[in-house]
Amino acid sequence: MSLPEQELVIKAKSGDYRAFEELVYAYDRRVFATIYRFTGDPDDAKDLYQDIFIRAFRGLKNFEFKSSFSTWLYRIAINVCLTYKAKTGHRRTDSLDAYQDDEDESGTRTQFKAEGAVSPEGSYLNSEIKDRVKDAVNCLSPRLKMVFILKHFEGYKIREIADMLETKEGTIKKYLFEAVHSLRNDLQSYLRN
Repeated sequence: MSLPEQELVIKAKSGDYRAFEELVYAYDRRVFATIYRFTGDPDDAKDLYQDIFIRAFRGLKNFEFKSSFSTWLYRIAINVCLTYKAKTGHRRTDSLDAYQDDEDESGTRTQFKAEGAVSPEGSYLNSEIKDRVKDAVNCLSPRLKMVFILKHFEGYKIREIADMLETKEGTIKKYLFEAVHSLRNDLQSYLRN
């Protein structure tokens, strides 16, 4: 039976490696899924994943319980991802969902799935729509893309995303509005056909 998160953090802060391993185990799949969706490249995602957890381990001594551990960890992940995008300057259009966790422990779906597409034509159409949406999401600015992924793929609430980005909820709503507006514009010509 694992300890409550706060106790694990306290033990990990005092140098208990097993407690830190439990914290990593609790969040590693969701963190990896988020960064993979953001980068679209499995090798880059693995590198960023390692960097995120190394930074978390090194920075844990400064964690002051002003937020939950998961919020703090995602704040690190978001900053690492945005820095990666700023440094590389390239956009990938690979996959937002190739790494998937069909359901997490809360029962939240972590990918969009086309239901009931039985015919080859229906399957092709769903695949084409999915590809168009992925391309449009990949064209968003890094910050809008991250907010969109956290909200619509990871299922976080606006308040939680605001905590992760250390900004106001209104700012997150604005980012989501801009992301949806941009996606709507990018997909408009396709939707008319």
